[in-house]
Amino acid sequence: MDAAEIFVLTGGVLLIAFVVWFFFTGEGERGEAREDESGVQKIRVTVKGGYSPDVIVVRRGVPVELDFYRDETSSCTEQVVLPDFGISRSLPAFETTAVRFTPEREGEFMFMCGMSMVHGKLVVR
Repeated sequence: MDAAEIFVLTGGVLLIAFVVWFFFTGEGERGEAREDESGVQKIRVTVKGGYSPDVIVVRRGVPVELDFYRDETSSCTEQVVLPDFGISRSLPAFETTAVRFTPEREGEFMFMCGMSMVHGKLVVR
């Protein structure tokens, strides 16, 4: 192996390690829904290249309202899907869309864009 091959091989390994670290480690920004005076757990989620927060903690058996504010026009984030709850909603650009449901079981549930490229997690306790 000459120097150029070693350089390319080393660069490739470092790039793969970065991609694995970036996409598969850590939990990201965590947010906890707050109960309002009507007894609904609410949290605002900003959609811009991802979800912020992307980990949302709620309580089981209490109604939830996720207010998705889509702060972009990317076609990937035009929709949010919560497959475990049978929910799919369109998210118009620069508007807030409320997604309401009551989680009846504890666990960790994924939510994602319609293309399944942008992900978040709902933690029900």
